[in-house]
Amino acid sequence: MSLSIEQGEWIVVCDGAKALILENSGDAKFPNLQTREVYEHKAKATRDLGTDRPGRSNSSVGAGRSAVGQTDWHAQEEESFLADLAAKLDHAVTAHEVKTMVVVAPPRALGFLRQVYGHGLKAAVRAEIDKDLVKMPVHEIEKYLTAH
Repeated sequence: MSLSIEQGEWIVVCDGAKALILENSGDAKFPNLQTREVYEHKAKATRDLGTDRPGRSNSSVGAGRSAVGQTDWHAQEEESFLADLAAKLDHAVTAHEVKTMVVVAPPRALGFLRQVYGHGLKAAVRAEIDKDLVKMPVHEIEKYLTAH
């Protein structure tokens, strides 16, 4: 992986529970990623998110009953976190805080983000990398992205 990161460009490293917004304070030849903002979503216990038993439904014809699929509360929480993040990033683009950015996220999170990109954000995203780097230290992320 070798990525040229322009001065002032943002690198957004996220998953469904944490996001790092890094800004290159160096230049394309010698990047220096600095943490601009960190967002974390504290996951609640499953018991605090919803019921633990799937519902039942009655058939409209006859006496049949069937189970209703279990709601994935954690997935809903992650999607809500990612949608909020996309809205914040879109606002930063429209407020001219940043011109371009690179988004780094695991495939599932990246797929959801693509669905909720605003028009401005969609135009500002220069590259997407489907890797989970959010738990790495910033200097390791920088090394990973710029390795030749």
